[in-house]
Amino acid sequence: MTRDNDPEMVAELDRLDEAVRAAPAGDTSAEIALWRQVTGLGHWFFIARGSADQPRPYGVAAEQGTMICLYSSAVRADEAARTLGLSGSDGAAVPLFGVPMPAAIDYVASFGRAGVVGVVLDHPRLGRYIPLANLGLLKGWVEGGER
Repeated sequence: MTRDNDPEMVAELDRLDEAVRAAPAGDTSAEIALWRQVTGLGHWFFIARGSADQPRPYGVAAEQGTMICLYSSAVRADEAARTLGLSGSDGAAVPLFGVPMPAAIDYVASFGRAGVVGVVLDHPRLGRYIPLANLGLLKGWVEGGER
């Protein structure tokens, strides 16, 4: 399996999520900082659904439409799979896969053709989301070296 992300970078997401919660209405600076941190991760992780040779990422139905669940680490993806009841009755590990950055941005964006409208981070732990249309902004940060 792909090497997991730096635990300190992942833990920083929790701090940034708290800053988003504490931010005054209309202040998006904490949200921007959180997503910049996400672009700094080496890999984005997903809970695999479907066949082993053609896995697709786990998604959830939200008010806005279908959202792909993106995880900041393999550990968090595994935790979420267990919390969401996606592991088998025998408690076997749920298959996960990682996509390296920045290719992960294009990978997630490609699901727009299938009707996916957004991506949600570390569901259900954090649950911050952005519309797929905003992935171009994230890609710009990566390409511009603005992590």
